Amino acid sequence: MNTDLLKIIPVLPSANIERDVDWYSEKFGFKEYFSDKMYAVLYRENLVIHLQWHANTEDDPLLGGSVIRIHVNNIRPLFEELLKRGAVTNDSFKTNTPWNTNEFGLFDLNSNAIFIMEDIP
Repeated sequence: MNTDLLKIIPVLPSANIERDVDWYSEKFGFKEYFSDKMYAVLYRENLVIHLQWHANTEDDPLLGGSVIRIHVNNIRPLFEELLKRGAVTNDSFKTNTPWNTNEFGLFDLNSNAIFIMEDIP
């Protein structure tokens, strides 16, 4: 069985998650699915936006690069392929996240973060 690639989800930088969740709700009509001080997931119909705290400080989890999330079904075959290619390591795979996904990530040569994720039913 293969991995089904479904969509790319932008992860936008945010200096204040709570403020920006309120803004996207009020101005764009997005609904909050998950939110904490570092990360938020917002939905409107078939659209998804993720917000991640960034501050260009040493505490910033992703200094310098952009972020995308690739939403898939059946994540394991793609993880195994990228593991064989040396793009990820075994400890990259995270299961049952607080936002109900299984996922793994890597950085490209330009410090862009690429996360592959599947929803947990």
